[in-house]
Amino acid sequence: MEMNYPKFTPEMKKTHKILIPSMAPIQFRILAAAMENQGYTCELLGNCGSQVAENGLKYVHNDTCYPALLVIGQFLDALDSGKYDLDHTALIITQTGGGCRASNYIHLLRKALERAGYGQVPVASLNFSGLEKDSGFPMTLLLMRQLMAAIYYGDLLATLRAQTVPYELNRGDGDAMLEKWLTYICESIRAGKGYTNREVRALMPKIAADFTTIPVRRTPKVKVGVVGEIYVKYSPLGNNDLEKFLESQDCEVNLPGLMGFVQYCAYNPSETARLYGGSFFEKHISDVVL
Repeated sequence: MEMNYPKFTPEMKKTHKILIPSMAPIQFRILAAAMENQGYTCELLGNCGSQVAENGLKYVHNDTCYPALLVIGQFLDALDSGKYDLDHTALIITQTGGGCRASNYIHLLRKALERAGYGQVPVASLNFSGLEKDSGFPMTLLLMRQLMAAIYYGDLLATLRAQTVPYELNRGDGDAMLEKWLTYICESIRAGKGYTNREVRALMPKIAADFTTIPVRRTPKVKVGVVGEIYVKYSPLGNNDLEKFLESQDCEVNLPGLMGFVQYCAYNPSETARLYGGSFFEKHISDVVL
């Protein structure tokens, strides 16, 4: 039986606050600014702790993958907090089009909301593949370009921070520089600037040059690469603040860029068509997108 759930409609853009799960904190903060530029009111969640997982376990089977459990738990923990007007709050998650929870846990989330007593809270889908026809959250070309810029900027800032903080002479300089540029980029994106190819390419060298002004001592350190499932790799909630722990052990942390995952998602459709059959267009669309 098809579940009857509230839909996020275009009218809710003016009346609802959208809560965003904290997968990649740097990139998603710029993503939130892009949404605000489009007229949405949103908040990037930062609630963490054991209660988030416990909340998820109440409504998600423990055989379901860990990221789905945590994201749903984080949403429910936020709704439980009493901070939000539940009749004017919505949630958003991404759907990549793959066969795993990245496409399917929107249904788990809606089921959990109903069981937890938040059945009136709509869930919007941010996806490029038309999985949710009635999500009320259109993916426009402008928003798509802003999201791409958010990922490029976020990847750059995360990398520069990781290469600076372990060697800085004055503790806190790297994080202060990160915050300076994050604030600047978010304000630019909110104002409808800073997202075109020309603007991104002009700003990136300036950001890198600014990071080089931080006094450092390049002593040899163990370099640790963090790999694995995308949510657990980037989310402090998902990996128990692994990046901060490794830094406390005097390591340089290397996180691969989020753009690599986006490229993988763009490549998949054409590879599927080449392996299992498809039109000439389907086999080569990924080349155009990439």
